[in-house]
Amino acid sequence: MIHAQQAHLHVAAQSNMGKVRQNNEDSFAVSAYRLSETDPTPSVFAILCDGIGGHKAGEVASEMAVNRITAWVARSDGTRPQDVIKSAFAETNLKVLADAQSNPERHGMGATLACAWVIGRRLYTASAGDSRIYLVRGETIHQLSIDHTWMQEAIDKGVVDPAQTNNIPNLHIIRRYLGSEKEVEPDFRLRLLASETNLEMLANQGMLLIPGDLLLLCSDGLTDMVTNDEMIKVMQREKNLNASVKALVDLANKHGGQDNITIVMLMMPWDAEKQNWFIR
Repeated sequence: MIHAQQAHLHVAAQSNMGKVRQNNEDSFAVSAYRLSETDPTPSVFAILCDGIGGHKAGEVASEMAVNRITAWVARSDGTRPQDVIKSAFAETNLKVLADAQSNPERHGMGATLACAWVIGRRLYTASAGDSRIYLVRGETIHQLSIDHTWMQEAIDKGVVDPAQTNNIPNLHIIRRYLGSEKEVEPDFRLRLLASETNLEMLANQGMLLIPGDLLLLCSDGLTDMVTNDEMIKVMQREKNLNASVKALVDLANKHGGQDNITIVMLMMPWDAEKQNWFIR
């Protein structure tokens, strides 16, 4: 792909240390491209990582993951996005793990990941861990990604009631992350409805975005402090993406700011129907 000076989506982002942590272990990047010299279809790749491991090792892992996966995407031609992401995950996981094993100060470091790749108006997503991807369409907010945590597994198995999760100590045990000794597979499930099967969620990859659709990528520093209902109320109230991002960060800090807070927003322009790429 070829780097573009301007994205075909509206973009806003912010990363904030929060009110408790001593450093920011979140990293993110948003990159704009066109597919080739002969194919002007625009592409935007957004990635957000939340480091784990402590002693500043988490921020090393998250920055490494953002940089390496973004580089994999940039070198691709955009024709097989899931294959590119899968290869990028595998290579990055091994790199983060090797770095952690060779440096005692970085032992155990890793990073969660959420990424959204919009090619024309088709959306492809991937995730690992508890950083999330949301779609806001109209007055409804959909959590597209599925958390890879002990808590989510317990909910899926019917062991835990989703309404009674606040006082459970295993809430944030991460089951999938980059830097793991196990092979890490990106989760390509894209959930639009709670009733969908895994196969149906996988089939949603490449879904068509419509004008006004808003994608929200965030670390758990937001979702632990702000509910989905509060998020959509803020986004409906604010006049633009930058104001929405700032208001959500402020609200997370107002509610305690217990972790780093990182938010990336991408919105399909309302005049997208006028663009030739819109039919892809």
